[in-house]
Amino acid sequence: MIAQPARKIAIFSLAITVLGLISACSSTPATTSSNDAGRRDKVPQASIGQTAATIARQQVGVPYRYGGSSPDGFDCSGLVQYSYARAGIRVPRTTGQLWSAARPVARDDLRTGDLLFFSIDGKMSHVGMYLGDQRFVHAPSTGRTVSIASLESPFYDQAFMRAGRLR
Repeated sequence: MIAQPARKIAIFSLAITVLGLISACSSTPATTSSNDAGRRDKVPQASIGQTAATIARQQVGVPYRYGGSSPDGFDCSGLVQYSYARAGIRVPRTTGQLWSAARPVARDDLRTGDLLFFSIDGKMSHVGMYLGDQRFVHAPSTGRTVSIASLESPFYDQAFMRAGRLR
């Protein structure tokens, strides 16, 4: 009679072990990378801004088209709207609406995907998307194509008004 409770305990222990193994096999492992200290940390996924910037960068060479918001042709705010939409969020269509929607960010705190607003001919009328390393992607003007420019160029350095972050 004493052997029967021991057998029940053994069966119960085996069942718990099997259930633990089954549940471990069905879980999705975290994406990890190791660092020099041997720890394992989660690898951060790209932010929406980074994804939008990647999409905008892929449009380099597409012609400028006033009112354009597709790979057939972009104006500056159309490029931003298209890129963010493909990254998963809806944003306003015009440069002025983007200005209002974006939370101001200091130039020293820029992140990939932040918006850069410029004064052209004395008024805020141009937007680009920050890529990092003082570079940005934008649809500059009629007769040109989507391109990458430097914030450090004399023209854009002087025309820069402020940066903004969506979300």
